[in-house]
Amino acid sequence: MKNLVGIAALAAAASVTTPATAFQQPISHNSNLQRNNQDSLTVLRSTSTPNEAYTNQSPFSLSTALFLAGLSFNAYTEPPPNSSRWEKGSSGLNVAFLSSSYTRSLYSGIIEVTPLKATDLPDEDDAAESVMTGGGIDATLLVSVVEGAWKEDVEMLEKEQFHNGVLDLAGCAHVGRSTTAWSNIDENKAKRNKAKGGSGAYHIKSSWGRGGQAIWEDDPPFYLYVQDPTTARLVFTIFDEDVVGSGQPISSAHRKLVDLIPSAKSKDVKALKSNVIEQLKSTGKLQQAIQVTTNEQGEEETIIDQELIQQAINELVSAETTSSIKMTSKPRKKDKGGQRALGMAAGAMVAGPAGAAVGGLLASMYEGEVRGRVDVKLKYMPILQEDLKLKPRGGYEVKGGLPGVAWGELYNMHVSKESIAKIAGDDFEFCCVVTHDSTGCTCAIYRSLEKRLICVSFRGTCQPIDLVTDASIAQEAWVEGEDAEKPETVKVHSGFRKSLNSISRRLKELVLAAVAPDEDISSYDLLVTGHSLGGALATCFTLDVAEYGVDAGRGLPQLEPSENWWSSIASTLTGKQVGAKSTPPPPPRPRSLKIYNFGSPRVGNDAFCRKFDSFISNGIDEAYRIVNDQDVVARFPRTVNALALGNIGYDHCGPTVLITELASQISNHDEDGSPRPGNHLFEKRELLWIEGTDDKLCPVRDGNTSSDPLGSGILLGDIVSSLQTGDQDNASFNLAKLGEMTEKVTGRLQKLTTDDLTSLVGIDKNFSQREVKVFQSIFSGQGLSHHMEDKYYQGMGMCCGVVALPEQPLISLDKLEKDSSAMAEIEEILSHTNE
Repeated sequence: MKNLVGIAALAAAASVTTPATAFQQPISHNSNLQRNNQDSLTVLRSTSTPNEAYTNQSPFSLSTALFLAGLSFNAYTEPPPNSSRWEKGSSGLNVAFLSSSYTRSLYSGIIEVTPLKATDLPDEDDAAESVMTGGGIDATLLVSVVEGAWKEDVEMLEKEQFHNGVLDLAGCAHVGRSTTAWSNIDENKAKRNKAKGGSGAYHIKSSWGRGGQAIWEDDPPFYLYVQDPTTARLVFTIFDEDVVGSGQPISSAHRKLVDLIPSAKSKDVKALKSNVIEQLKSTGKLQQAIQVTTNEQGEEETIIDQELIQQAINELVSAETTSSIKMTSKPRKKDKGGQRALGMAAGAMVAGPAGAAVGGLLASMYEGEVRGRVDVKLKYMPILQEDLKLKPRGGYEVKGGLPGVAWGELYNMHVSKESIAKIAGDDFEFCCVVTHDSTGCTCAIYRSLEKRLICVSFRGTCQPIDLVTDASIAQEAWVEGEDAEKPETVKVHSGFRKSLNSISRRLKELVLAAVAPDEDISSYDLLVTGHSLGGALATCFTLDVAEYGVDAGRGLPQLEPSENWWSSIASTLTGKQVGAKSTPPPPPRPRSLKIYNFGSPRVGNDAFCRKFDSFISNGIDEAYRIVNDQDVVARFPRTVNALALGNIGYDHCGPTVLITELASQISNHDEDGSPRPGNHLFEKRELLWIEGTDDKLCPVRDGNTSSDPLGSGILLGDIVSSLQTGDQDNASFNLAKLGEMTEKVTGRLQKLTTDDLTSLVGIDKNFSQREVKVFQSIFSGQGLSHHMEDKYYQGMGMCCGVVALPEQPLISLDKLEKDSSAMAEIEEILSHTNE
C-alpha cells in the first residue's frame, strides 16, 4: 500500500491542471443567441458568470471577429520582397514599409546604401578573437541618419573628438548594417560562400605600409529613411564584429546628406508630379498607375497604384553617387597600461627617471591615430508628398495565410447579409511589418483614415508544436524591476515577454505615426489580434496600452521611468511641439481598445489575469479569446505543481468564445443511438458558446483538480468507511469489519486504475480522465490540427451559417440539412482534408 501512495504522490507532484468540463463538449445551444440592431450577435448573459467584468463590456461582435481573423492569419504571409523597403536595425529590429502613403507620413525620402569596401583597417588586438577569426578586424559597416531636430546628437558629432559613432546616437530610429567581412574569409572562400547563397564579403590582410581591407562583393543594399534631407546627416561607423562578445566600434565619420548628394535638397513637388506623369506616359504605365472608376454610389473616383508611382519617381529623379569617406573620430582607448610602459621606457633611455615620468604621462595622453576609410554607393529617392485628392487603392481584401482561405469573402458576405456597417473604410491599407531577427517576433500594422481605425496583428509561431512541447514555462515579473519571487507579483511567461519587448517600443512609435496629419491617436480606434503565439503577444500588448497608454518611451512596463526622449517622439509623431524643459505629455490613448485573438495559449499567472480583467470595460472596451473547442494549444502552458519547480500557475485572460468544427455537427447515429449507415445527418445543434452566458465553467481554463480523498466512491474513502462502526464512541476493529472491508475493496485493488491512484491524494478523477484525452490528442497530432487556420475558418464560417472550406465555395448550412447529396459531397471533402 505504501508503494501505491508513493506512486500517487509522484503523480500529484507533477500534476497539471486542465479544464473543468468535458474536453470535447464545450458548445452551448443557439438559443443563447439573439440579434442586435448594431451588430451580429448579442449574448443573453446569465448572472452566474464567474467574472462580473465580462458582463460589463460591449457584446461579442461576430463581424469584428471575422474582420480580425483575416488579419491574424494573414500575418503568417511574408511581405513580398520587392514590395517594400526594409528599415534594418543594428539590434536586429527591422521594419518593412508596404504603404507609400503611410511612409509619407513619417518620411520624405529614402537613402539606398550599398557598401563597397573599407580600407586602412587596423589589425585585431584581441588575442582570443585572433585565434578564432584571424588577425584582422571582422569589419561591419553601420550607417544611420541623424535628423537636424536631434540637437544633442549633432552636438556630440561636431564637438566631441572621441565617441562611438552610431552607437552613441540617442535619436536615431534605425541603423543600416552591412554583412560582416570576417578576417578568416579570403576571396576564394567568399566565392564559394556566394555560390551557396551566402555572403560574398571577404577580408584582405594588412601588409607593410598598408592596413587591412574589407570587400563587400555584391553586398545587397540597405535602406535608411529621411524626414528632412536638407538637415539630415549620415553617420558611418566601422565596427569590429566579435564571435564571442558584442564587438566594438573602430572609427566613425559623419557627413551632411546634401554634401554627398546635392540634388536631395530639391523640394519642387509640383514639377516632380508633372515629370512623373510624363514618365508614366512614356513607359505605357499611366493607365495602370492612375485609373478613373465609378463606385457603387455612382461617384467618380481616381485610384492610383502607389508602387508604380514610386517606381516612376525612382527612375526619374533618384540621385546616385559613389563616395569615399575618411573616418575622423574613434573611441577612447580603455587600456593604456602597455602603451604607458613603453613611453616610460623610451623616456628613461633619453633622460633617466625624469624622462620616464614625462614619457609615461605623454603616452597616457596619446589616443592613437584614426584608422579607416569606407567607399559606399548612395542613392536618394524622394517620396512623393501627395496633395491631390486621389483615393489610394485599398479596402478589405485579406485572404489569409493558407491557399484558398477567403476571410475577406466570408466577412463581406456576413456584413452584407446582416446589413452591418463595414468596420474599415475603402482606404484600408497594409502599412508595415515590424520584426526582430533574434526573437522572431513579428507584427503587422493596418489603418483606415476614413474610419479612424488602426489594427495591430501579431504573427503566431510557425511551429505550433513548440507551444506544447516547449520546456520553458518559466515566468518573470510583468513590470521589469519588480520582485518575481513574491507570490502577489504579476508574472508572465518569460518567452512571451522577451519576444514582445524586442519590438514593442518601435511598434508603438509606428502606431502613433499611423494617424492622419494634425490628428491624434485619441480619436482612433485600436484593434489588436493574433493567432497562437500571436494571441499571447496581443494580450500582453493590450494590457500595456490599457494601463499605460501608447508609451513609446520604453518597451514593456518597467519601474524605471520612460526615457527622456519621449518628448521628442511626441513632437515628431503627433505634431505637438514639446520644449526640452517642458513636462512631457502623458502617453496618448486610443479612442477605444479592443482585442479578439484566436487559439491563444495561456499568458500569465492569476495576478496577471486579474489585472487584465480589471481593465475590461475600464480601458479595454472588448476582449474575447476565440478557441476551437478541440484546440489543444489553448490549454497550454499547463499549471505545474512540482517538487522541483514549485508552483507555476497559468490561466486565461478575458472571456472565452468557443466555436466548433463541421465534423462535430454531423451525426452518424439515429435518435435511439444506433449506427446510421449511409446517409449522415447535419444536426446544426451547437455552434457558439461565450463564457458568462450560463453557469458552465470554461473548458479551457484551469479547473478544480482536487477532490475529497475520503469521499464516497474514492478508493481511500471506501477503505475508511469500511472501518467505521455505528458506535462512534466505541469504534472497534473486529474480524467482521475486516471481512466487510476486504470484500468491498479487494476487487478494486485487483482493477486499480490511474483514477484510483490520483484519488488517493485528492485529485479529481475527471481531472485525470481529461489529462489523458489532452495528451492523447497531442501525441496523435489531432489536437494540433485543430489549432490550424482551416479549422478556425470552418468554425467561424459555421457561426455565419455557411460551410467554409479552403478552395471551396461557401455553402449554406441550411442546404446541408435539406440536401443529402450536398452532405455526402462535404463529407468526402472532409475525409480528404483529414487525411
